[in-house]
Amino acid sequence: MSSFSKEDVKWTSVIRDSMGTEVELQDEQGKAVLYTLKAEFQLGGQGYAVLGQPNGEDEVFRIVVSSDGEVELADIEDDEEWEDVSELYDELTFPEE
Repeated sequence: MSSFSKEDVKWTSVIRDSMGTEVELQDEQGKAVLYTLKAEFQLGGQGYAVLGQPNGEDEVFRIVVSSDGEVELADIEDDEEWEDVSELYDELTFPEE
């Protein structure tokens, strides 16, 4: 169960403003893959971006801003953090009827 709720979400545009709505990332083999920005938000002071893969699945990344203002996307290493953010995004995307 997520420790966050829908009310904790603050919508942002950090990735959209710095990278646009199509983001190119490298896969495990070093091949460039074009993702579509689906959502970005801040939760508990940390930014997150949801990117749609060409196969239709979504991936969640941390938004990292360096001290010089450079914006990057990073994998979420902590399983609990990933689960909390993914669960909340699902709640926002597919509200219970």
